[in-house]
Amino acid sequence: MQPPLIIKDLGRQDYQTVWQAMQSFTDTRTADCADEIWLVEHNPVFTQGQAGKPEHLINSHQIPVVQSDRGGQITYHGPGQQIAYILLNLRRNQLSVRELVSHLENAVIQTLAQLGIEAYAKPDAPGVYINQKKICSLGLRIRRGCSFHGLALNVDMDLTPFQFINPCGYAGMEMTQVCDFTPKTTMTDVQTILINQLIRLLNISNFKWKTINE
Repeated sequence: MQPPLIIKDLGRQDYQTVWQAMQSFTDTRTADCADEIWLVEHNPVFTQGQAGKPEHLINSHQIPVVQSDRGGQITYHGPGQQIAYILLNLRRNQLSVRELVSHLENAVIQTLAQLGIEAYAKPDAPGVYINQKKICSLGLRIRRGCSFHGLALNVDMDLTPFQFINPCGYAGMEMTQVCDFTPKTTMTDVQTILINQLIRLLNISNFKWKTINE
């Protein structure tokens, strides 16, 4: 029987710390290891994907830049952005990478729909959009048949640093966030709905929450 999915709320942490933990988790997990979803906010940081081109960083303004091992180009993470790192055994869950990406996009779209916000995905540009503005970025890495990294949903943050880059490699890409549409929505509200949507779309019936140190 497949072990229950574990959901961890890591609070606010530096990107490097969580990234290294994801790598270690993925490299050492066994076939029987439980899948996990990590919820986190990061301190301000730019992360450059594996294929990231340096010209997409216009000016860092002294915000740290980390060369990551996820897919995609450059993006920004900061407080007020809900990140969900998806640590799944794709083989065991009989999921293709394309199916996982679609599930993540649809989970965000349905989360926003519950908040009265109409959003959509683009077949040629992973992520979630509202009126041609991007509200959620995706970036995954698959190793040993398992996924890590995940999605970053803008909730209530300072969007200014996105102006210092070409977000996800697109010059002039405008960003938006949940609070522009529903100012009273909290991070906790978004987190609860998002987890429920992820669990539903990933067809997970058995899960449990854990604290950071459990």
